[in-house]
Amino acid sequence: MQSLVAPVHIPVSVEVLEAEIRRVCGAFSLEPTLSSGIVAGDVATRRMGLFETAIVGLDASKHVERGVKAIRQDPGEHFFLLIQDAGRCRVEQNGSVADLEPGDMFLVDAIRPSRFSYGGARSSQVSIHLPRDEMVHRFGEACTGGISISRSDPLWLAMRAVVTKMLDSPAAQSQLGEAFLCLMGAYLQSARGAGAPETLLSRALALIDRYGADPAFGPRELANRLNVSERMLQRHFQALGETPGHRLLNRRLEIAYGRLCARTAEMAGDGIAAIAYDAGFNDLSYFYREFRKKYGKTPGAAARCH
Repeated sequence: MQSLVAPVHIPVSVEVLEAEIRRVCGAFSLEPTLSSGIVAGDVATRRMGLFETAIVGLDASKHVERGVKAIRQDPGEHFFLLIQDAGRCRVEQNGSVADLEPGDMFLVDAIRPSRFSYGGARSSQVSIHLPRDEMVHRFGEACTGGISISRSDPLWLAMRAVVTKMLDSPAAQSQLGEAFLCLMGAYLQSARGAGAPETLLSRALALIDRYGADPAFGPRELANRLNVSERMLQRHFQALGETPGHRLLNRRLEIAYGRLCARTAEMAGDGIAAIAYDAGFNDLSYFYREFRKKYGKTPGAAARCH
């Protein structure tokens, strides 16, 4: 199994590594194998389109644990899709035990106690942080409690391929992120016995992803396609802390940003205005203003950086 990332192992004290894990992933306790209290490890972060991702390397550690006290101190706002990249790890959560080898995946529920055992061996893991509110509203209870993702399922191979592509292709990450969530939803529904009802919010998010680049497609059209009122639609989006209009705006900005990043020398003639219009904007000043607000730079600067 080809490694997704290069593992990093730097000798540090347990306290330093615990603080780094807490900063990136939340409250966990770490028990070292060596009595010196020194472990070899590192925690790095990487943005993959829609997701924050942690790359965790550990060596000579007995286990990492997230107990009830840690959960009370630091309530979980995410699920962590743990991908074993090198070495081995035993994951225990909610009565489920999985021995992960390179390529294996486990969906960790941050609000449930969990334990990760390494047996003193070197390990490297990629942890994709999936926003809890959005996951639950998309997939319901099917995603909770700790779930092992079997590599014997064809969807495992598809998810692995999309993760690899997200790591290698920054320009297409927003589209790939939505594709990844769709694959995850398909796996969760089949794993929990199919038939889990598709929520109105999940249907709305899928329609935004499909029609977001159409300037005529707004919150009213979205509500019409779902056969609900705009007020009801807004109530469903409150769980994500945003409005349908804001979600549409972000989708269009992501499309424009991806196309700007993907421009090659041969595509230099494709002007920023054309890209903005193709992404669903019909007001250039509004596009420039919102682009700078979201990305901290102008569209022209974004194009020159890639």
